[in-house]
Amino acid sequence: MTDLDAALSPWRERWRLDPDGAAFATPSSVLQPVRHRGEPLFLKVATAEEERAGGAVIAWWSGEGAAAVVEADADAVLLERATGARNLGQLSRSGAAGDDEATRILCRAGRRLHAAGAGQRPDGLFDLRRWFRDLLRRGNAAGGELFDVAAQVAEELLRHPVGDVVLHGDLHHGNVLDFGPRGWLAIDPKPLHGDPGFDVANILCNPDPATALAPGRLERAVTVIAAETGWSEDRVLRWALAWGALSTVWAEQDGAAHASAAGVAQRARTLLGL
Repeated sequence: MTDLDAALSPWRERWRLDPDGAAFATPSSVLQPVRHRGEPLFLKVATAEEERAGGAVIAWWSGEGAAAVVEADADAVLLERATGARNLGQLSRSGAAGDDEATRILCRAGRRLHAAGAGQRPDGLFDLRRWFRDLLRRGNAAGGELFDVAAQVAEELLRHPVGDVVLHGDLHHGNVLDFGPRGWLAIDPKPLHGDPGFDVANILCNPDPATALAPGRLERAVTVIAAETGWSEDRVLRWALAWGALSTVWAEQDGAAHASAAGVAQRARTLLGL
């Protein structure tokens, strides 16, 4: 028995699931497509605390704007599976009109999630200040002009939120999928709460560097987001700068590069005149 199968088999047996594809692992979970009485589902077993808390978030949304949770217990969740043929990354890469439509879909998915959920919020949510602590420390340590400016902008955004909602935390083209008759629904949330503006920033760094950094793309996407949300383009750009810089800090800590995030942050800073 493999390590993946060892993690999944108790839950397959408990919920009477049939494997429907190969199991695979991410840095925070083990997953497998499965079926229950013919219904296509996904079995997900968390291997990190953040992933466990994210499972509580998607369960709290109760299928409103997100994949529905069929079963949940301890580290495991059983989710409805996306079977639609449409793909937001492909739509975005199809040209400016397709990219704008993908941006609108993602904005509407975020707004739907922000209005979903009822009753007491799930346990284990991080506030955005904690999420941004690495950027705020880097700025305070004079870690480079971009980071200094971005840390100041992030601090201002965090001090003056436009609201406090349960966030998705990782809203991008690969985390909003086609669920056929149920439409576009989100998967894989982070356990976050705070200003809803945070959720749109990651759209601007995706679906890939070529798209995110294409000439004029940031300006066009910011206009679309502002129209969809009612926020000013200035505020959207400030979230783009803050999030892009934070993602760049995280990538550097991992010894990697994040061309999209760094490029979006630099361009946002230029457009803001900071």
